[in-house]
Amino acid sequence: MARIKVDLHDVYNNSKAIDKALNEAFEEAISKKIREVEIIPGKGSGQLKKKCERFLQQPHIKPLYHRIENDSKNFGRLFVYFRF
Repeated sequence: MARIKVDLHDVYNNSKAIDKALNEAFEEAISKKIREVEIIPGKGSGQLKKKCERFLQQPHIKPLYHRIENDSKNFGRLFVYFRF
């Protein structure tokens, strides 16, 4: 099963780059009908993960995906699932 992986370690301090990376991943997942996007904000202080969660709760983003799941073994990773 195909999965898109978005590692945000490189752009952790650039809010616009984070939004751009997440938007591009969502657009690719929707256009290619890929059901899972893995977002890796890392463990750190948790600020980057909170930024990702705020992105996912935006009114124009929320209807695009089906559900979000935190990795039970690694809290520095999120999975976003799509339903097609």
